[in-house]
Formats: sequence, C-alpha cells, structure tokens
Amino acid sequence: MDEKPNAGRRRYTMRRRLARLDETRERITAAAFALHATIGPSRTTSSAIAERAGVQRRTVSRHFPDLDSLYEACTAHGLRVTGVPQPASWETVQDPIARLQLGLAELYAYYRANERMLTTILGDAAGAAGPPAEPDPFDRHMAQLLAALTEGWPCADGSRPVLDAVIAHAITFETWRSLTGSGLSDDKAGDLLLRVAVGVARGTL
Repeated sequence: MDEKPNAGRRRYTMRRRLARLDETRERITAAAFALHATIGPSRTTSSAIAERAGVQRRTVSRHFPDLDSLYEACTAHGLRVTGVPQPASWETVQDPIARLQLGLAELYAYYRANERMLTTILGDAAGAAGPPAEPDPFDRHMAQLLAALTEGWPCADGSRPVLDAVIAHAITFETWRSLTGSGLSDDKAGDLLLRVAVGVARGTL
C-alpha cells in the first residue's frame, strides 16, 4: 500500500520536534554547568538556570525533574567540554611506569587548566545541590583512569594494596592542589608521586 501523503510530513515534524527538545536540554545542561563552575552547585537555582538558558523554569523541571538527574547531565557535559584525559590513550602504553608518568602529566595539566572550576564544584559538594548518592560521571571516569594506571604493575609481595592506594591518591585534584600549593611545579609533583609508586611496587618503601 502506498504511503499516505502526509505520513512523511508527520515524521519530519516529529524529528524537528525531537531535535528542538534535544537542543533545549543541551542548553539547560550547559547553563547549569556554567553556573556550577562559577558559583557552585548549592547556589545554582532552577530560576537561574532557566534565565541563563533562555527558557521557562517549568521547562527546566520538565527536562530534569530532580537534582540528581540535573547533576548527572551537568557533570557529563563538563567532562565533554573541559578536555578531561581519556584512559584509552594511556592503555596503549605497555610500561606501567611510563603510563603513570603520562597519566599524571595529562591529569595535572587538566587540573591546572580547570583549577577554578574544580575548586568551586568540588568544594561545594556539601550544598543543597550536591552530588547524588550514586557515583556521578566524574567519579566513574576517575575510576576508569585509576584502573588504567594500576594495570600491569609487577609488585613486591604484599605491596599491591599500598600501590593502588598511592596511585588513587596521586590522581586526585586535592593531591595536585596540595602539592602545587606548597610550591611544587606540576612536573615535580608528578615526579615525586611517580617515585613513591615505583618505590612501593619494588618494595623499597
């Protein structure tokens, strides 16, 4: 049977409507991320997001009915636009020492470029719009980075749990900020923690 003349038009209209919904959702998400990065999640209101995104407040609620869904989308947006390092490029480096050296260099460069944003968001986690109970996209991404950097280390007896803890500590924003805030450059901070990891793996620390 031939397709009705207006069937194709209905599909086209539906596609355009879905595209507009996606565009609106992305605009809301970008607005929320910009506010989280500058004033913090706990000070970010639905009204402020709506004003920045150029939509009605009820539109924000329609796309994101609760704070957890908004925080998740906002964090995923931040990971896309801020250039966070990806584990795939590290996994091609077979030597675990060289891989950790590369990983710390890229992570610390990322922290340096996004220090203000990360300080604002992570320092505001206890606020009313703080992170959800389940791990958010940033935490999940950091877990992937940690898995890539702890893979393949030959370890002395009993040193594996300590090595994993050292690397987990080394890759955090708070560790980078503490060391560089004490006067170390990004390179020296990375080299220090790399030496600690190697010493633990070899059983010399």
